[in-house]
Amino acid sequence: MADRPVNAPATAVTNNSSPVPASLPPQNNSPSTEKIVPKDISDKSTLVAVLQLLRKYNLKTTEEILRKEANLTDVPDSADGAQTDSEVSSVLSAYKSEGDPEIYEAAYMDLKKFVEGALDMYKHELGLILYPVFVHMYLELVYNGHETRAIEFMNKFGGEQEEWYEEDIKTLARVTKKEHMKGNELTDTFKSSEFIIRMSRDTLSLLKRHLQQERKHSILLNIVQEHLYFDMYEGVARNRQQIQATAGGMVGEASRQDNKAKVYYGLLKEPDIQYVPVEEEEEGEGGGGGEGQGDRPKKKKAKKDPLFSKKAKSDPNAPSNDRMPLPDLKDADKLEKIKAMREASKRVALGPDNLPSICFYTLLNTVQTVTCAEIAEDTSLLAVGFSDSVLKVWSLLPQKLRAMKSADQLADIDREADDVLVRMMDDRTAETVRVLLGHRGPVYRASFSPDRTLMLSCSEDSSIRLWSLQTWTCLVSYRGHVFPIWDVKFSPHGHYFASAAHDRTARLWSTDHHQPLRIFAGHYSDVDVVQFHPNSNYIATGSSDRSVRLWDCVSGNPVRLMTGHKAPIYSLCFSVDGRFLASGGADKLILIWDLAHGHLLARLTGHTSTVHALAFTRDGTLLASGSLDCSIKLWDFTHLVEDVSLEDVNVSHNPDVRGAASGGNSNGDPYLLRSYPTKSTPIMCLHLTRRNLLMAVGMYQQS
Repeated sequence: MADRPVNAPATAVTNNSSPVPASLPPQNNSPSTEKIVPKDISDKSTLVAVLQLLRKYNLKTTEEILRKEANLTDVPDSADGAQTDSEVSSVLSAYKSEGDPEIYEAAYMDLKKFVEGALDMYKHELGLILYPVFVHMYLELVYNGHETRAIEFMNKFGGEQEEWYEEDIKTLARVTKKEHMKGNELTDTFKSSEFIIRMSRDTLSLLKRHLQQERKHSILLNIVQEHLYFDMYEGVARNRQQIQATAGGMVGEASRQDNKAKVYYGLLKEPDIQYVPVEEEEEGEGGGGGEGQGDRPKKKKAKKDPLFSKKAKSDPNAPSNDRMPLPDLKDADKLEKIKAMREASKRVALGPDNLPSICFYTLLNTVQTVTCAEIAEDTSLLAVGFSDSVLKVWSLLPQKLRAMKSADQLADIDREADDVLVRMMDDRTAETVRVLLGHRGPVYRASFSPDRTLMLSCSEDSSIRLWSLQTWTCLVSYRGHVFPIWDVKFSPHGHYFASAAHDRTARLWSTDHHQPLRIFAGHYSDVDVVQFHPNSNYIATGSSDRSVRLWDCVSGNPVRLMTGHKAPIYSLCFSVDGRFLASGGADKLILIWDLAHGHLLARLTGHTSTVHALAFTRDGTLLASGSLDCSIKLWDFTHLVEDVSLEDVNVSHNPDVRGAASGGNSNGDPYLLRSYPTKSTPIMCLHLTRRNLLMAVGMYQQS
């Protein structure tokens, strides 16, 4: 399947053979654009290109109407006189030449003076147009062959831009000739996408008046008209702090239209398995052989019943159980849920005065060779990927890793026996660690299935492999991405999994299909991390374009676009109740988002390097973060949510963002409870056990 070009709108490609419903109507994501000046299309070559495009898609009636209105009856119909696709693309996306390169610097200086001279209440919002105008002026100079002027323009104004655009400006500075623009990811993005700027009505009116007075600089009018999209809102203009909170995206901020869709962030209604655990509990107590303890099972029943009744309540914000086709629970899955609930009843209650214990696994003698680490949901297995394409699995329990018996031996087993699954395994093959070979490049991520019989891994070799943890062999190699795959995750309900790759797409798969069910295209750079929502109806993606997106697995549409990070995003984690999303990245920040409306709630600071791991405690009270700065930090998430009035946030266009600016402790952040430094071990993975013990994995690096 061919990959979508970068200038395609965010959408999804479906495979009709998938079990996921593909017949839902696509969501309309085309907001009306606020235009500054009317557009006059007079360039004949542009009109010819439009005619060619209409002819390509066999829109004959529209083509004839355009010919008559534009007096282009002399343009030949034949293929001989038609432009090629590349010529059409070039004409439609080319920058207009203003002739004199001197006017660019003068026009930018005038705009800069206008912004700096505006009233303080409007100045910060008006300043948002400086960066996109700077970029497009520079690219126009390069496109029209004014290399020397372009370099001078870059040197004079490049250093004045916001610090989070520094890497993009460095990339642009290497583009000094028209030929360099071909195939360049960043220039293609700017040429084909509008830069989104949120602006109050008053600020926008002020800008309009200035542009109408400065008609001598038509170049500025053209850029504003062609390449900027103003998402206008009613109300007071934002201050600098509010603007900086959501700034940083490669193509500007998220518009309100991007976050209007309804998101069912609640948890699915759990299947009713209330009576099964009672029997199991009684059997377990009876098997203990203790006398005089008949009252104990009754006490446990009283504890269990409220737990099960809570899960049975329907959440008004939850999707229906049949919205996304999920696999039916097998008997083994029900027993596993019972086991998980038993452990949950013994869970340690955490809070500011009762922080979790931490169990840290340090990988020794592995400098610069470990690429990923993952712990199974029940904390029984640890998988570690290496740069030499090896994948290793360790048992974290006293039980060793056994393989299934041979076919001849399996034929002799009584299939009706209660312990048939145990009898299938060969004790003679038990080992502490298993080595899995098959990838042809560094292994970037591993993910265990909920029942721990399968494991996924992804690699630089553009493949995803599905491994059996019973036979310890590769079952399937999934191919669809054509570039390195950075992340892969199993759905919390099994069957489905998601991948993220260098080709700027995320994909939804099922284990029984060798082709993806959905292709989520819309990011402007690498998709570095992917995470399933707890209800399996949505996936979140973090990208090097410094944005977080939430996608609907059923329709394939993007339902949330969240900007605020200032560098690539490498970690995502949903809250236990499914309403909030935490994201961390190379900007050393942790951002907390409210998925109900896509608002940024909090900005947690304290780490001094990339945040690579995030995990909520099982009761949702604390957030743990791990970073390459060799530290684990614990944050008071309950306090954070209590401080935020969610009702006010829902009606406000510019909610205040909580964080270090709100005052706090000696560490500079009001929600930071404790920081745990390691000697010289960056944190790669965090995991909370069912009883709220915090597990961490890191690779020791000698300084």
